[in-house]
Amino acid sequence: MKNKDTYNTIENPSEEILFKEKNSKFYGYAFPIQSEEEVKAIIDTLRKKHPNAGHFCYAYQIGTDTLSYRANDDGEPSNSAGMPIYGQIQSFDVTNTLIIVARIFGGTKLGVGGLISAYKTAAQITLENCNIIEKTIDIHYLISFDYKNMNKVMRVIKEKKLEIISQEMEIKDETGLPIGIIEIKTRKKNAEIIFDIFNSIYEIDIKIME
Repeated sequence: MKNKDTYNTIENPSEEILFKEKNSKFYGYAFPIQSEEEVKAIIDTLRKKHPNAGHFCYAYQIGTDTLSYRANDDGEPSNSAGMPIYGQIQSFDVTNTLIIVARIFGGTKLGVGGLISAYKTAAQITLENCNIIEKTIDIHYLISFDYKNMNKVMRVIKEKKLEIISQEMEIKDETGLPIGIIEIKTRKKNAEIIFDIFNSIYEIDIKIME
């Protein structure tokens, strides 16, 4: 993804899917997420929904330029659940995505091979039922300027079709004169050009927002 400024993710949380294998039930769910802090609350909600499930196995991938992921077997044999789920995230080429598969044991052991197949299939069906969308990787800048230079700033924003995230126009500097602060975003591929345009204009300050 290094040279791209787009990525694929799921648009909304998925509908519940059910996959059965030898009387075991595998309930699959997918969620769009932005951080790993969101994962625990989602799993806790599903635990309440499926009190008879013995395992809540999951995998997620987060990020665009730098990817981070986790796969969790939640008590199933090592690498029999989390990694097959994660494999489907990779196969569908999505990020900022969490997939959870809740299993209710049906009385017949599936063996490691059977578990791998079942968790992979449940994750695959879950993602097949998701609306996968392409999003742009955006860079956010903070532009600050004397009020008198507002027209210059707004002209560039309009010409380059930049999106304004927020703006404040009533902040006073130490001389008592109003200054403007505008947060804008632009696609990653245009970011360097946009920075150079604003940076070259006298009395206008631009910095990237982390």
